[in-house]
This record gives sequence, structure tokens and C-alpha cells, in this order.
Amino acid sequence: MNKIKKLLNYFSRTEKIVLFSSLTLIIVSFLLFDRENYLTLIASLLGAVSLIFNAKGNPFGQVLIIIFAFIYGYISYGFGYYGEMLTYLGMSAPMATFSLIAWLRNPYKGKRSEVTIATLKAIDVIIGIIFAIAVTIIFYFILAYFNTANLIVSTLSVTTSFFAAYFLFRRSPYFALAYAVNDIVLIILWVLASIEDMSYISVVICFASFLLNDMYSFINWIRMRKRQNEGL
Repeated sequence: MNKIKKLLNYFSRTEKIVLFSSLTLIIVSFLLFDRENYLTLIASLLGAVSLIFNAKGNPFGQVLIIIFAFIYGYISYGFGYYGEMLTYLGMSAPMATFSLIAWLRNPYKGKRSEVTIATLKAIDVIIGIIFAIAVTIIFYFILAYFNTANLIVSTLSVTTSFFAAYFLFRRSPYFALAYAVNDIVLIILWVLASIEDMSYISVVICFASFLLNDMYSFINWIRMRKRQNEGL
């Protein structure tokens, strides 16, 4: 009981509102539009919780992202979104693992529950762009080979996912903006899927809630960076 109380006190009032609003939205949408794919529900709830931990710069968020990546990859495989499957299993999960290691190695003032936020250099951005172009081209042909549904949007999802994962690894606040763009792409992708199967509307709403979380994450990381810089 004390651990639960301590955990709740760990989050600010705004973070509690964002988290519980997201969880409620996900559960309600599942009950209205799905009621069958409980794996989708579990993945959505895990994703929402991981994002609020990421918003606080807590490495535990990376652990949850790894679990979410495997579950979401399986869900994407079921609909034929091989791009999403390959992206999350072949890129997001490994990058989250690298990010977890990087975050644990760079705690803020020795506090494991908060990562030290870094400032991107011009060379970091250039490297990210070069790798993003290469990843996009490679994945486009891989996805085309597997006759991936909605090929262009799926490829765009790969690009935005890479930028998000890269900035996450670099401990930059811009990971949240990249994820927000990725959320918009995924909303479009699953809206197209829901035209064929209404149960996927719950996935659309899931990523809409993720969009809210990611926008908050960016704002909070900017605040954290300012606080950390002032504390130096």
C-alpha cells in the first residue's frame, strides 16, 4: 500500500491527469469498439504507462517500451502491417534497449530515476538524418517485397520511428516531437485499417492518447533541461 502511495506521489497532478485520462480513454474505446483483442488493450495500456515514465526521464519507461514493441509487432503482423512489425521488432525494441543502457549510464546527479538531458550537436543531427535516409530506403524495398498494406504511410512510420528512437538514445527532448509526428502517422495508418475492421478504432484512439502524452513529454523535458542546467 505504501509503495502504491509512493508511486502516485511520484507523479505531478498534471501527469496523473494525463495518465489516467489516457488509460480511461483506451479502456472505454476498447469496450466500445473491440471487446475481443485483449492483447491490443494490454499493449495500449503498457504504451501509455511507458510514456508517462519517459516524460519524467525515468529509464523504467524504456523497459516498458521494449515489452510494448514485441506485443505491438505481433498485432501489426496480424493485420499485414509488416512495416510496423519490422520497425518495432527490428528497430524500436533494440533502440529502446540501447537507450535504456545510455539512460542508466547517465543519471542526473546519481539519481537513477532521472536521466541527464543532453544537448544535440549539429553533427548529431546530421548523423541522424543520414541514417534516417538509409533506413527509409532499405525499409521501403523490404516492405514492398512483403506487399505491406498502405506502403507509403508504413514507410513514413519507419522514418518517424527512427528519428524518435535516435533522439531518445541521444537523450534529447526532441524524441517526444518525433514520436508525436509518428503518432499522427500511425493514427492515419490505423484509420485506414479501421475502414476494413471497426475493432481497430481502439488502436486509433490509443495513438491519439499517445499523442497527448508525447506533447506533454516534450514540454516537461524542456522544463527538466532548464532545471538541470540551473542546478549545475
